[in-house]
Amino acid sequence: MLSETRVGPSFAQDGAVNVIRSGRTGEAVVSDAHSRFREAAIRGTLFSAGMTLTSISNATFSTGTLGSTATPIIGVWNPFGSGKNVEVLQARVQLVVTAATATGAGAFMWCTAVNQSAISTGITPLSRFSLAASGAVAKGYANTALTGLSGNLTVQEASGIQGGPIGNFSMVGTAAGFITPTTSASIDLIDGAWIVPPGGVLALLCTTNAPVAVSAASSILWEESVA
Repeated sequence: MLSETRVGPSFAQDGAVNVIRSGRTGEAVVSDAHSRFREAAIRGTLFSAGMTLTSISNATFSTGTLGSTATPIIGVWNPFGSGKNVEVLQARVQLVVTAATATGAGAFMWCTAVNQSAISTGITPLSRFSLAASGAVAKGYANTALTGLSGNLTVQEASGIQGGPIGNFSMVGTAAGFITPTTSASIDLIDGAWIVPPGGVLALLCTTNAPVAVSAASSILWEESVA
């Protein structure tokens, strides 16, 4: 059975049944009708959480601490029995060196846990539709310990987060400045490749056990859908 198309633009009214548009050489023509996350935001299923600039010069922000005192730089917990999946879309981190002598945060790793029902902490997420801290089933984590976590997080894989200074060695500033990568914002375009099921935790930690004179601001964006 052939699939029929109509060559050139059409100007239909709401509710009309239309055929797929094609170009003069038979190719299907597609275009963006609206912005990328518009539908999720309009439907009230798009949420975010994060923290303002905060020192991460503590072992709890690193993969050296994976138990209930672990403090994600950014992360999310989907409570057990929520009935929703958390589809992670993006994560952002800005790193700032706060002193002339600093030790970088090293690589950034995504860590996970499953079957978590006893966590008692978390940030109430922001609705990207109402701009109110309400409507989400999940809890955000940023400078917030995973109190009540059963067992340990598991270090899974590297994130797309980088920026400077990323070294895990001591760096001393001079009049000429740091001889290190430029400090910058960084974004991990996850695009739903992490699905956090009910009871699941996804957390971003650094790998230097205790960075020195490094602060971070962070954000995580996700959509909630029926599990």
